[in-house]
Amino acid sequence: MIEKTHIIVLAAGQSKRYGETKLLETLNGRPLLQHALAAGQEACPGRVCLVTGHASEDIVNAAAGLANEIVLNGEYRSGIGSSIAKSVSHLGEGASAVIIMLADQPLVTAAHIGQIIEKWGNDPDAIIATRYSGVDGPPVLFGHRYFAELCELEGDAGARHVLQAHEDAVRTVEFAPAAIDIDTPDDLKALLSRR
Repeated sequence: MIEKTHIIVLAAGQSKRYGETKLLETLNGRPLLQHALAAGQEACPGRVCLVTGHASEDIVNAAAGLANEIVLNGEYRSGIGSSIAKSVSHLGEGASAVIIMLADQPLVTAAHIGQIIEKWGNDPDAIIATRYSGVDGPPVLFGHRYFAELCELEGDAGARHVLQAHEDAVRTVEFAPAAIDIDTPDDLKALLSRR
């Protein structure tokens, strides 16, 4: 059921390659961060969890109320795995699935998230990944069966090894724009020049 699907937007990183807090940069008149949050709210209103760490206060302010829950990851320097673990643990039994999104993928749409949820079909054993540039990646939905494994993640590995460990359970939704993520100022310039 869609009401048991929660969005997790990962926004705890240090933006080392960017040189400053990239999620505060402006894209189409609003902070980069807000694009992912707004898509999440449109797809799953009232069930968007924002994970912060680096520059947490600034990130929360930039979210402008688009997050329903905030999880502060004090261990954000250890990598993305700890952010996933803390947020999934926080949501716990209240969710039958989580969709893990990156805050720096501004072209992800609510319609795409809706397609992921539709393909999931409330199957606790399913994993629905986004396919782009020949790879499977985020946004990715994990059914409840995988929560325990997600809660054990640490370091920079993220959820990729959970995907790989359960290849037979993974289904995909094609969405080429998810290949665009903002890691450097040049990435942002390139995206702005396309629009």
